[in-house]
Amino acid sequence: MNKIRAAITGVGGYVPDYILTNRELETMVETNDEWITTRTGIKERRILKGENQGVSVMGIAAVKDMLKKTKTDPKEIDLVIFATVTADMTFPATANLVATAVGATNAFSYDLGAACSGFLFALTTGASFIQSGMYKKVVVIGGDKMSAILDYTDRTTCIIFGDGAGCVLLEPTTENVGIIDSILKSDGTGESYLHMKAGGSRMPASHESVDKRLHAVYQEGSAVFKFAVTNMAEVAAQIAERNQLQAKDIQWLVPHQANKRIIDATANRVGITEDKVMMNISKYGNTTAGTLPLLLWDYEKQLKKGDNLILAAFGGGFTWGAVYVKWAYDSH
Repeated sequence: MNKIRAAITGVGGYVPDYILTNRELETMVETNDEWITTRTGIKERRILKGENQGVSVMGIAAVKDMLKKTKTDPKEIDLVIFATVTADMTFPATANLVATAVGATNAFSYDLGAACSGFLFALTTGASFIQSGMYKKVVVIGGDKMSAILDYTDRTTCIIFGDGAGCVLLEPTTENVGIIDSILKSDGTGESYLHMKAGGSRMPASHESVDKRLHAVYQEGSAVFKFAVTNMAEVAAQIAERNQLQAKDIQWLVPHQANKRIIDATANRVGITEDKVMMNISKYGNTTAGTLPLLLWDYEKQLKKGDNLILAAFGGGFTWGAVYVKWAYDSH
């Protein structure tokens, strides 16, 4: 009997309408378009505006997009995993809210937090449920409303991040496609370089924590950049080598959209030319757990059955990893 694998059989995505350009950021903090573009590759990012609008809004829209395209009955979905660090609330899980809103009333659901690597961690987790034979349809979402945890007076962080969400549907296959291999890593010593100081059980919200702007992303950019360049590039190369994939065998590199220079370094390490690198950082910025599924959403029409994809990410924690995916369908 052939081995059961988890195949991606559909993708969905959503980004908010509001576009925050570099020009607008020039009016908010001391920065300029050239500085942002040359250092990050970002020209604009999307922001979710309005009262009572959490990351669930984008997750729901992304899943509805995928369900419509794949003609999937939401009642057939067994599991929903939402990778996010900007949940609507501490509890209940945002995945619960999304599952109910899209009609996935027979699914169980939970959130997974691994910052920018969250989608990769959730993808491999969802694939494991499929491979075990337990479930037939698993929805994996990656998304963040980073605008909710940014200090828009901090020019080192507010220029980088945007809001958005994407998702994939996983189903079993016995063909030679699907999630083939993964290497996932974490290192808690990264805490000091990239974290949010307040809002958790260590430092609950108080007047003082709010006044000191401690409920926003804190990042030591140069340290994070060095770790990311080394580790994301290395793990992408490792997964290729482990599966005997040379550059010519890889149709697409799907890298986390944190910084154009990190993306370039990863592509160079794997030996892949820029025309085979998925990129949308210039228009969305870093949507944290949303970057990888949004790339698949943007590039879906260019993907062909059997294409070899290397997905790679690096995030706070530190967390990082790479996944080898063989694309399961022709997209038209």
